[in-house]
Formats: sequence, structure tokens, C-alpha cells
Amino acid sequence: MDGNRIGIFGWSYGGYMSSSCLFKGNDVFKMAIAVAPVTNWRYYDNIYTERYMAKPQDNSFSYDDNSPINHVHKLKGKFLLIHGMGDDNVHFQNSVELSEKLVQANKQFTEHFYRNRNHSIYGGNTRMHLYRLMTDFILENL
Repeated sequence: MDGNRIGIFGWSYGGYMSSSCLFKGNDVFKMAIAVAPVTNWRYYDNIYTERYMAKPQDNSFSYDDNSPINHVHKLKGKFLLIHGMGDDNVHFQNSVELSEKLVQANKQFTEHFYRNRNHSIYGGNTRMHLYRLMTDFILENL
């Protein structure tokens, strides 16, 4: 294995993990692809999040420390952010806010948002486009 060509990809919680790994474990990964990631735990489904992290007011540090939006300044490597604008699971606001934080931190990255697509990002030629986008990103950056 070539240690200089390690990338990570994830969707939903996996998108959260791939973002976190690139931002917080940035000496390991050269690139990451995050599809529909949770980027701020305060925005995710509270019945799920509070089961593991308690309420935000009772565990503010963990909510903030485990939200990728608070670690954008650590970004090294190539990052591709993808989200369906009609996501019915992870609200699109997660990616919009992450995008703005990356811009304000002057971090270069690539983003692609699919109009009228939900968490699964499919319909018509959408899935083919999505996988081609990710494949090209990997080939260009690893």
C-alpha cells in the first residue's frame, strides 16, 4: 500500500466520518469524499443524537468537538462535498454551512449539489453522474 495515496469516502454517517478523518486525521488521508454528511450534530435527528450524546445543553463540548464544521481550519488534502438539496434525512443545511465555513477559512474544495434529490441521490441519470463525479475525483487526486 502506498501511504501517500490513501483516501476515504462515506455517505450519511460515513460522510461525517470521512469529513472528520480528513479534517482531524489530516496527516493520513490525501483526499475525502463526503456525501450527505452530518457536519453539525446540533442539526441532526435529536432522537438519534441525544440517545448517544445527551442533550446539546448538557453536552455542548461533545456536540461542538465532534462537528466537522468546527475543524475546517485543519483541512489538508482534497475534499469533495456532495449533497441532495431535498435530503429527507440529513438536512441540506449541514453542507451549506460546511461550505461557507470552508470558504471563510480560505480552504479550497469541490462541491456538487443535486437539486430535488433526497438522501439517496437517485433518479434519471443522477446516480450515474454522481458515481462518475466521485470516480473522476479519486482518479485525479490519488
